[in-house]
Amino acid sequence: MKKDAPNYRPEPHKSPEQRSRRSFTKQIAALAAAPLLINALGISPVFAQTAEHPLTPAIGYAKAALEKSNAMSGYECKFVKREVVGKTLITQQIRLKVRHEPFSVYMRFEEPHEGREVIYVEGKNNNNLLAHETGLAGLIGTLELSPTSSQAMAENRYPISKAGLSNMMKTVIQQWEDETKFGETTVKYYKDAKVGESTCKVIESIHPQPRKQFKFHMTRLWIDDKTGLAVRVQQFGFPASADAKPPVIEDYTFTEIKSDVRLTDKDFDTRNPNYKF
Repeated sequence: MKKDAPNYRPEPHKSPEQRSRRSFTKQIAALAAAPLLINALGISPVFAQTAEHPLTPAIGYAKAALEKSNAMSGYECKFVKREVVGKTLITQQIRLKVRHEPFSVYMRFEEPHEGREVIYVEGKNNNNLLAHETGLAGLIGTLELSPTSSQAMAENRYPISKAGLSNMMKTVIQQWEDETKFGETTVKYYKDAKVGESTCKVIESIHPQPRKQFKFHMTRLWIDDKTGLAVRVQQFGFPASADAKPPVIEDYTFTEIKSDVRLTDKDFDTRNPNYKF
């Protein structure tokens, strides 16, 4: 049958081998063009299941750090947190006690709100936290609050029931595991970084473009070379412009960690004579 198009040129006869090679070439070209089309549409491609995701080794390091913190029955430390709550960057320094079984937390604030104390014991006090302020606010006495109540969360991104090294690591591991479903991830490793007196390796994951599945632009995990504990996590938002620095969203640092302590019920009791409840 003749074609009506004036410039039509009949295709020369090709062998099956030639047609197969041409088909293969078209497939390769289509695969090469796919990322360009995906990027133009603003979609992050699902990561190829046949290749190891860049985050896979990082998750292995994070899980090893989680095992180290889980191996401690409890510990005391200095905890410094910087986090955006609402639109405000809040910085707090806290003396922290954590016991894993039953999960228990004692906090004594050093700055700001010096002297504020908070206790939470899983399964006790109706699963509520107990807290007291200082100064005039302390005249109210001890408050019993749900860890997720608006008052308890007024200066926090996470409830006290999610405090401590292990809970921090579980959050990072879950984030990275979720992100392995997608591409657009770069992972870098640094050594000889300092957190207090500790020398650490740092794992840094970066997502270059804002995507709905990426909560943060950059995550940094700091692991103590000597103890194997994860002692710092930093989360950065996407920068407002190409030449802007990524804003700090979360920054949690644990120093002066003492694991050779025997924490008892007394350490998480408002009747402890060393406390000011």
